[in-house]
Amino acid sequence: MSVIAAEAPELDLSWFKEMQKEKVSIGFDSYSPNFYYRNRKITAVFTADLARLKELMPADILKQVQPLQVWPGRGAVALTAYAYEYCDNDSYNEISLAIVTSKPGSASFGPFTLLGQSLSKDFWGYVLKLPVNTELARVRGVVGYNLPKWLTGIEVKETDASVSFEVIDSATGKLDFVFAGKKLGDLSHTADVVSNSFTNKDGTGKLTYGYAISRQLSHASSTSADAVDLKLGDGSFSTYIKSLKLGKMMKYEYVPEFQGALYAPKPLLTGH
Repeated sequence: MSVIAAEAPELDLSWFKEMQKEKVSIGFDSYSPNFYYRNRKITAVFTADLARLKELMPADILKQVQPLQVWPGRGAVALTAYAYEYCDNDSYNEISLAIVTSKPGSASFGPFTLLGQSLSKDFWGYVLKLPVNTELARVRGVVGYNLPKWLTGIEVKETDASVSFEVIDSATGKLDFVFAGKKLGDLSHTADVVSNSFTNKDGTGKLTYGYAISRQLSHASSTSADAVDLKLGDGSFSTYIKSLKLGKMMKYEYVPEFQGALYAPKPLLTGH
């Protein structure tokens, strides 16, 4: 942290000083949580085909969590693009596609559960895809967190009005899709702490969960469909997204500044 403080003296590191790192073995020796000092992200939550979402989740995880049903036959997925500018494992970009689920061991009441998660700022999901643009981030994510990461080009482009992430197809090297979001005005600068947890399996097939806590320093949201522009191509990731039959964009979040702490996975206690 002293290195970060020297390199970027303008960063407020007070939040991280409240947290204790502990040594963990996650396929390699590491320290948990992993700190993300300065980052930005855009997220769009879309409705998607519920039957397809259930198909994509392992049966033993489905016994613990369910995709949220927002209305009959429709679930929800969150597409998030991250630019990590300062973090413990250097800087990198990442695209996350995750199914929005209930919490383990709790009944899902569809839209009410989603509303409850929003109000409590405690979200649960199952990660489907998570490409990154550095080898270090890929190895740590796959070995340490058993996440579906692969290495590909992800470039951030900006205009005065929007921020866009261009994602390359790793097989062909061609542009696969572009995920763009408006730079919303009326930003809140009240620090908002949000928890995002995900269910998963470790290398031996045991159920685990991981979680990240974000301190959103600057943020705004919109339910307007024109806040987001998702242009899908013909690559493998685009084809996968098309198979989800995305529908209405329910919520867009523009977070030009946040800090984060990612905790090492822990066993998911079943039957609680």
